[in-house]
Amino acid sequence: MQELTPAGRRELRARAHHLDAVVSISGNGLTSNVLKEIDSALKAHELIKIRVYGDDRDARAAYLAEICDKLGCASVQSIGKLLVVYRANPIERQPAAPAGTGRRRAAPAKAGFNLRPGRPTTANAPRKTLAGAPEPRYRKPTAGSSRTRKSGR
Repeated sequence: MQELTPAGRRELRARAHHLDAVVSISGNGLTSNVLKEIDSALKAHELIKIRVYGDDRDARAAYLAEICDKLGCASVQSIGKLLVVYRANPIERQPAAPAGTGRRRAAPAKAGFNLRPGRPTTANAPRKTLAGAPEPRYRKPTAGSSRTRKSGR
């Protein structure tokens, strides 16, 4: 079972705030299949939320203790019917290439090119007004404008 420092626990709680529950424990309780799903989710995400259906607080605490003991993960938070657990994955790093092996750095992106389709860059983003809404493309001519029809002439 992993132990977390208070600062590490605080950081993990902040990261877990926006997550949705990926595993649910319902009427059958904590079965071996549920443990396998929790294990695979921890391998994929490191930090997960587990939803426990049922109103028994003692059962939820027992589930959390059993999950942490069997899977070697750390308890981050238990709030309401949600359990948050964390298990660090070992990072498999590739050795760095020695200097002078012929590998070049990637060229920096040119300004004005849309690197991610669907998201505007600063060069092609629509202009915003002070209120935050996009400017209208057509402005209605004002009375003194040359585009208005001069009546009486």
